[in-house]
Amino acid sequence: MRTVFTVRLLATALAAIQCGSAAFAQYKEADQRANTESSCSRLTGAGMEGSNATAANPGGADGMGNPLLGGIRHPLYRLRPSDVVEVSFTVAPEFNQTLTVQPDGYVMLKDAGLVDAQGLNLQEFSDAVQKAYSGYLHDPQAAVALKEFERPYFVVGGEVGRPGKYELRSDTTVAEAVQIAGGLTAQAKHSQVVLFRRVNDEFKETRLLNLKKMLKESRLKEDAHLQPGDLVFVPQNTISKISRFLSKPAVSMYMNSSQF
Repeated sequence: MRTVFTVRLLATALAAIQCGSAAFAQYKEADQRANTESSCSRLTGAGMEGSNATAANPGGADGMGNPLLGGIRHPLYRLRPSDVVEVSFTVAPEFNQTLTVQPDGYVMLKDAGLVDAQGLNLQEFSDAVQKAYSGYLHDPQAAVALKEFERPYFVVGGEVGRPGKYELRSDTTVAEAVQIAGGLTAQAKHSQVVLFRRVNDEFKETRLLNLKKMLKESRLKEDAHLQPGDLVFVPQNTISKISRFLSKPAVSMYMNSSQF
C-alpha cells in the first residue's frame, strides 16, 4: 500500500514539474515576442520590413501637417485667372507652350482642348496636363513653371500723400503702409484709421486703429500686420470738412484740433 502511494506521489511531482516547464517556456516566448514588437514599433519606413506599425503619414504628424515634424509649413500657390504658366515636354518639345489662365479658370492646351486650371497647384496642374495628353503621347512627362502671377498687394486710400495699390513684398504694418503711401495729409483723421480685410466673398473684417495715440505713446505692438489684399483707409477730419465754410479764427475758437 505504501509503495503504491509513493509511486503516485512521484508521478504527481513529475507532472507538476513538466507543467511548470511548459508554462515557463510559454512565458519566455511571449516575453521575447513583446520585446521584438516593442523594438519594431520604434522604427518607421524601410526599417520596419513590412511591419504594420508604420506611421500613417511619416513626416506629416499622421496627416496633421506639423511643421516641426516636416509637415507643410506654407500652403502651395494655386493658379488663378491671368496667371501665365509654361508647359514643356521632355520627349515631345513640339507640344511645349505658354498658357494664360482665362477669366473662367480654363486654359486651352494645344491639340488637347480645355483644362480647368483655377485652384490647382503646379503639381496638380501638371498631372491634369499629363492626363489630357495621355491619348496623344505615350507616358507624357510635363514640366510646369509659373511665369507670371498676381503678386501680393495692399491698397491705401483716403488722406495720404499717394493713395494707390502697392506690392506687399515683406512683413508690413498699417503705420508702415501709410508711410509707403506718402504719409498723412493735414486733413487726415489719424485717430480713426480703418483696416478692411476680406474674409471671404461675402464678408469683410473691419478694424479701427488709433494711429495717432499708438505712435505718440510708442505702442507699436498694437500696430496691425497687413495681409495680401488688405485696404487701409485714412478718413478726413472734421475740421477740414467745415474749414472751407468758416474763417480760420472761427475754426480755432470753436474746435479743439487736438482731439482729431
